[in-house]
Amino acid sequence: MGFLSISVPDRSYKWWALGATTIGCFMSILDTSIVNIALPTMMTAFSVDTDSAEWILTAYMLTMGVLQPATGYFCDVFGTRRMYLFSLALFTAGSALCGSAWSNDSMIFFRVIQAMGGGLIIPVSMAIVYQVFPPAERNMAMGIWGISAMVAPAVGPTLSGYLVEYWDWRLIFTVNIPVGIIGYLLASMVLRETPLLANRRFDIAGFLTSSVGLFCLLLALSKGTDEGWTSAYIMSLFYVAAFCLTMFIFIELEQENPILDLTLFKDWNFAFSNIVLFLGTIGLFGGIFLIPLFMQNLMDYSAIQTGILMFPAAASSGLMMPIAGRLADKFGAKPVVLTGMAILTLSSLYLTVVDLDVAYERLAWIMMLRGIGLGMSMMPVTVLGMHGVPLPKISRASSLINAVRQVSGSLGIAILGTVLQNRQIYHLYHMAESQNIASLATAKMLAHGEQMFIGRGDVPGVAHLKALALLSGIVQRQAAVFSFDDAFLIMALICGLAIIPSLALRSVKAKAGMEKTVMAE
Repeated sequence: MGFLSISVPDRSYKWWALGATTIGCFMSILDTSIVNIALPTMMTAFSVDTDSAEWILTAYMLTMGVLQPATGYFCDVFGTRRMYLFSLALFTAGSALCGSAWSNDSMIFFRVIQAMGGGLIIPVSMAIVYQVFPPAERNMAMGIWGISAMVAPAVGPTLSGYLVEYWDWRLIFTVNIPVGIIGYLLASMVLRETPLLANRRFDIAGFLTSSVGLFCLLLALSKGTDEGWTSAYIMSLFYVAAFCLTMFIFIELEQENPILDLTLFKDWNFAFSNIVLFLGTIGLFGGIFLIPLFMQNLMDYSAIQTGILMFPAAASSGLMMPIAGRLADKFGAKPVVLTGMAILTLSSLYLTVVDLDVAYERLAWIMMLRGIGLGMSMMPVTVLGMHGVPLPKISRASSLINAVRQVSGSLGIAILGTVLQNRQIYHLYHMAESQNIASLATAKMLAHGEQMFIGRGDVPGVAHLKALALLSGIVQRQAAVFSFDDAFLIMALICGLAIIPSLALRSVKAKAGMEKTVMAE
């Protein structure tokens, strides 16, 4: 394993491997959300508009989505250790380049390099953890590994808000460098290489069709709200995505060594666990997307205050994951998943009644309950889904699961963003019908506003215009609150839908799963 390797006893190797891979996974997922709050500052630094700056986010997401399906093949041919070290080194180098970017175009290019490493880290590290732990301990192990997958998206806004407000926005990238170097050294000393399958041919047709299909699908989902869902641009992307992904399915079913093994969906638990993960991920990213917008745009909280609010959810989710893993090992994953999804649904439903008078602490409690629900459900259902996967196909299953998550996260943000936009227009129109000059209540509010501005020294004509502007602002703000409540309701309903496939999951004993895995080897 090279001059950096150290001798780790077989009994403790799995824990060393878990610790080493969790570092890289946390960094990779962190960078999917850490840039969001810093984007306005970066727009000013690079003198670009919102449309240009958003490609800093979009490029990262698209690159990760395109590369993740090929991860299983790379792990089979080059080995999981070599792939993890390569991806972590590339991610760290990309972070250093992003920290030195001099323009928006250079930042986008460097973010692609960073995402090439980050997109590989997640499925590779997941495959390593699943390979080194026996079935009886996988729930607990994946619960610990899952801390990075669930906590990082929520910690990102907190860390980003602090660094942007009190330090320098470039630190959101350069902070990865020392952590990446330490993680690389630790992984190179600890990880052991897996058996190689060098004789496998690369599925070029599958890679091209999946890459183009996922690229167009994710791009359409990310730009649909801005461009219009029925615009020629977005519809063209959807048509290309549908054609390529349909061709991809036919190609993969005929391939001897497909880039994504779709036959894995023949396993009952794998199929239904992916449906649960698909819906649950929408709930996860929905909260990360909607809450900061509500806090900053409507309640006028700063970036750091918003980030601090998100932290209880991250902490509760992280603390709950190992506990949920132990509970799943003891009582089975299904009841734990169902309980977690119920908590997630009810806490999300509670968000539908928030308004501008909601207390900061109350919102933090709701977010903490959501974190508990996510922590109890997401990792146990992942382990249950992969329980019937033969060990040689673990890396392929990991790639497939992460591709599903990538699409569902983007789809969730697209759906909720569209709901937010359309419902605000609806509520604004509905309120304008009732709150007009002929309305007695409106006339009283307008008269009160005029008297207030006259009392401040304005002449009656100016006071009238200011009162109208004030009333218009109140109406628009209230319409926005109603639209957020509607978006929270849709998010809660989607989380509730995840309970249905959760009921279809079948409990599997660890011993039986172990025997199946050994037989497959």
